[in-house]
Amino acid sequence: MEFVERIQELATQVESRKVHSTTEEATKMGLIAPFIAALGYDVFNPLEVCPEFTADVGPKKGEKVDYAIMREGKPSILFECKSVGSDLDKLTPAQLARYFHVTEAKFAVFTDGVRYQFFSDLDDLNKMDHRPFLDFEITKLDGLTITELAKFHKDAFDEERIRSAAIELKYLRGIKRKLAEEWVNPSEEFVKLFTTAVYDGRLTQATKEQFTPLVKQALHSFISDHVNRRLNAALRSSDSSVSLVADSSDVTESANDPPEIETTEQEIEGFMIVKAICREVVAPARVVMRDTRSYCGVLLDDNNRKPICRLRFNSQTALGVSLFDSQKNETRYRIEHVDDLWGFAEQLKATCKAYDDPDSPIGTETDDDAEPVQSSEPIV
Repeated sequence: MEFVERIQELATQVESRKVHSTTEEATKMGLIAPFIAALGYDVFNPLEVCPEFTADVGPKKGEKVDYAIMREGKPSILFECKSVGSDLDKLTPAQLARYFHVTEAKFAVFTDGVRYQFFSDLDDLNKMDHRPFLDFEITKLDGLTITELAKFHKDAFDEERIRSAAIELKYLRGIKRKLAEEWVNPSEEFVKLFTTAVYDGRLTQATKEQFTPLVKQALHSFISDHVNRRLNAALRSSDSSVSLVADSSDVTESANDPPEIETTEQEIEGFMIVKAICREVVAPARVVMRDTRSYCGVLLDDNNRKPICRLRFNSQTALGVSLFDSQKNETRYRIEHVDDLWGFAEQLKATCKAYDDPDSPIGTETDDDAEPVQSSEPIV
């Protein structure tokens, strides 16, 4: 079973199991051990996953961390587990930090089986950071989180690669957290920054009070007006290779008409899920998005003759997705939520494989200027 499918299945299992995991041991056995297994590790092999791992710390003897994932006989990832429902924000993983300091592990996980916090030593070498670089709930995974989580899989594990990505995630989380604070309650420094850029007068207390609501209103308006550009820029900066350009096959208005294409956050999320699925069979950079007025197309090699799927999220009443068979016939499906795209993983991967198969009827398509495949209208 592929990693994405195992994680998706685990998320479903957690929903039903967590109400019965009333103790820490039940949480470890029913929720956390299956998570470690989904990462490709044999939880029944102590040479690979060592439960109750012991490493004496100074005067403290016999302390144990719940799990240690071993690589080449040395701890690589440490797990400290709490019973499901524990408020991790109010708990301090002090024991985990001590073990991190005295072992060669470079990653540590603090979890209650639903929420997972991943730590490293990005601030001070061999000292576990106070803030996690990755923080998520297994039941609320998105494409970006799954992409980062996949790097911890046994077959893909690369310490330097993960640390490099962790640094970016850490600062990204920090900036987003600061922006969220400014969004709700702009600080004096934030207000001063923008006020002095537009106001030539003396910056008195009365002026600050006058401009504070104006700055807040301007911030909200700017984000609303430019959310698409911001998302696209953020994705490009993280090497997501999103191409937000109009599909010429869908343009019917005159050249003088204003563009009406708006890429939504749902479409961005849907694209990232499709990209995460397809990366198992093709290089992620080959999966590209082209938005149109009627649908959001996901293409292989940015080639209009290689449609992987079409995200039909523009309807006010229902979401939909179009998939393509080996003859490039399109079939539309209704979905209830963007996450339902995970259920089409095998079809999406099969379509990508077909384009790279020279023996496939569609494996030799190369003309990007040709007319795209025609759509069949029935919705399944």
